[in-house]
Amino acid sequence: MTCSRVIPVAELRGQDLGARAFVRARRLVGARFRPQGYDPATGLDCVGLVWAAYAAAGRRLVRPRDYPLRGWSRERIAEALGRAGFGAVDGPRQSGDVALIALAAGQFHLGLMGQTTFVHAHAGLRRVVETPVDQALSDAALWRFAPD
Repeated sequence: MTCSRVIPVAELRGQDLGARAFVRARRLVGARFRPQGYDPATGLDCVGLVWAAYAAAGRRLVRPRDYPLRGWSRERIAEALGRAGFGAVDGPRQSGDVALIALAAGQFHLGLMGQTTFVHAHAGLRRVVETPVDQALSDAALWRFAPD
């Protein structure tokens, strides 16, 4: 499985990058899960999925490296999202928003939100999946790519 070609940023002007990234994420459903994975051909983790979807939509992001499975604080994750060009959302969800979900044992998870579904790299199922948005996801902290 490979990403679509990267679309030049000039072609994206006037279009909703987040919505395009969500469409690209949906195309990655079924891709293999791999910790620290960022290439759809070899496997993706939750960070790699978000970065691959945005790359396929035409925007390459600064990707964090060597992040642990557990132990990063919410502040470090927020800093990494900020360096990549995302800002915290205080308002209604839009397609392509990145959900930051706090899990048990100090673990955090990222995925891309749609209007009614959520695309994420599921470690337990060992693949990228699309699931309905439930109440827990509706309450997740959201991050949106902030245009230059």
